[in-house]
Amino acid sequence: MSNSNNPSGSGSSSAQGIPQSAPAGGLTITKPPQTATSFFKIAPSHTITFGWNFTYLLKTPEHLTVSAVCDNGNTYPVGATDGIIPGTATSVLWDLWSYQQAHPSTPLAVATYTLNIWGDQGPGAAISPGVLSENTNLKFALYSPQAYTPLPDWTCDGCNVSGAWSEYVAHPAFVSLVATIVVIFLSGYAVMRQTR
Repeated sequence: MSNSNNPSGSGSSSAQGIPQSAPAGGLTITKPPQTATSFFKIAPSHTITFGWNFTYLLKTPEHLTVSAVCDNGNTYPVGATDGIIPGTATSVLWDLWSYQQAHPSTPLAVATYTLNIWGDQGPGAAISPGVLSENTNLKFALYSPQAYTPLPDWTCDGCNVSGAWSEYVAHPAFVSLVATIVVIFLSGYAVMRQTR
């Protein structure tokens, strides 16, 4: 079988001139670092920059679709252009506060998200040589700052001192320690009393 892009008939290549032996195209997230989950504040003047480098890309997509998939199942478009950016872009800015204000019916949740980026083939498309594959490697979290609470009004639900003390008293190690101290004290008192 002969291919118009390969007149000699040896080897094989796709219709776009991409060898079938070429690895699938992809992208590597460069910002934020993927060493740990990044946390971003939903507040005025706080934007997120997502950046990446393309790898093994032999066919540049016409556009990229960038979205944030929340653990609650909601999907949010990332960026100022509803998640669709030029195929040559290597970063996108997301103004969380502006998004939150513009979409009151679907507010951003305080939760963990997965960043999804795909090209012209769409999400879940089959892997093709040299063509961008979907990337879902970046996890990040969003949080909202809480209103200020004056110190006299503040309570720590997890810091119940009387509740913590009762946990120590009921612990077998604490009971053993108290019993040991009592025995030492009484033994020492008895020895001191006999020497008089």
